[in-house]
Amino acid sequence: MTKRLAQICRHPIKGHGRETLASVRLLAGECLAWDRHWAVAHEAAKLVPGWNRCVNFARGAKAPALMAITSSLDEATATVTLNHPERGEISFRPDDPADLPRFLDWVTPLNPPDRAQPVAIATAGRGMTDTALPALSILSTASLANLSARMGIELSRDRWRGNLWLDGADPWAELAWVGQNIRIGGAVLRVEERIERCSATTVDPETGRPNAPTLQALNQHFGHQDFGVYAVVVESGPIAVGDEWRLA
Repeated sequence: MTKRLAQICRHPIKGHGRETLASVRLLAGECLAWDRHWAVAHEAAKLVPGWNRCVNFARGAKAPALMAITSSLDEATATVTLNHPERGEISFRPDDPADLPRFLDWVTPLNPPDRAQPVAIATAGRGMTDTALPALSILSTASLANLSARMGIELSRDRWRGNLWLDGADPWAELAWVGQNIRIGGAVLRVEERIERCSATTVDPETGRPNAPTLQALNQHFGHQDFGVYAVVVESGPIAVGDEWRLA
């Protein structure tokens, strides 16, 4: 199979929606532009300036219904539009304090009442990724197909909240790429670490309800619950869906 970039995806608000892109320019030392640019802090958060750990934020692992949100971003106005099958559509500016109450009214019903509730929107000047690295996640369509076959269910890419999906790798080969460079289109990234997965991946991204024991399957078949890798951009450049990739 030809080695191609199959999908580019970003998540403007961490844990709250996803959108696909046709192309983007990657910049050395930076996350995917606008990916996890904002995050929704809950009432038990203990935030520090800059990047913060995921435990401070509302996310699919603790509020599965959030996984069914889709999003779109108007970069020129920093306006985000969210859609959910039960909550409908909302457009707002996360940086505008006047829009916060309306957003909280929309999103609060998607959070379990016995969990810490969303109260604020945080930014870090970089992506609020699940790793302290300013990283992108790279995932393999072959690994997804292999896991789907083992589980007897077609697993959506959207479960994994990835940035870059690659066609043409051998199943699970990406887990051995740590320490290597990968060229995708006009950019080069260095693979830094494997991604250990959480219970958000058990949730159907169409309905926001858990329906597949992904973590159990990973542990049963492979002895770990890793899926995909984190990489940092070391050479800036444009990438587009359909671009070739190779280990460099």
